Amino acid sequence: MTVDEFVKARVLPEFHPIVAMLRELMREMAPNATEAISYGIPAYRGKLILVVISPTKKDITFAFSRGAEFQDKYGLLRGNGKVSKHVKIKNLQDVDKDALRYYIKQALELDAK
Repeated sequence: MTVDEFVKARVLPEFHPIVAMLRELMREMAPNATEAISYGIPAYRGKLILVVISPTKKDITFAFSRGAEFQDKYGLLRGNGKVSKHVKIKNLQDVDKDALRYYIKQALELDAK
């Protein structure tokens, strides 16, 4: 299954613009990352998985594999895990693209080490 097929089949229509924006942001910030379906959801891989896009009935979860190691000056990261952290996105109006770029940049820096 491709990511496009996944979006059509598994993401609620009202969340399609959010997923499109996240994919665009990943192409901008991580042009060398590979976009693929991993563990049943869209993922972006450098050396390891950087981030996944996980749809729910209420929102889109943008989860960073090593988010627990990030600096979080925006205070948007959520999650109780010792490794992964995520941002929940319900609508495009609430998206802070600068914050997402800041997190993606950290994911790339950690992956490069």
